[in-house]
Amino acid sequence: MIPSIARQSVIQKCILQKSVLLGNYEFYYLGGLLHKLYGIDISEDMQPDEMFAVIEPAIKELHPEDEREAYLLKIVSVYQPLPDYDEQMKLLFRWGAGEQDLWKVQTSYIPPEP
Repeated sequence: MIPSIARQSVIQKCILQKSVLLGNYEFYYLGGLLHKLYGIDISEDMQPDEMFAVIEPAIKELHPEDEREAYLLKIVSVYQPLPDYDEQMKLLFRWGAGEQDLWKVQTSYIPPEP
């Protein structure tokens, strides 16, 4: 998996308000965004089910700033995490958590190594 593709996919879905999350790579980038935007207490070291167990109740209390954030919350609310978990997912979480070009497909930002 090329991490930038998962990042771009989540951004495009929120801009166009089409489609759903297609896997844990997108889920981990989105998790990083939720951590950045709303301060949800999740980390790259969490297993997929563990992360979702924190996200699911938290999103009911969040107030999105715009339609992109609203769609972000919608697509994660219906996601069913897969058991897969690897280093690229950790990278994607860090990318979302440190995102500097929110809602822009093109970026020069590269997440830091752990």
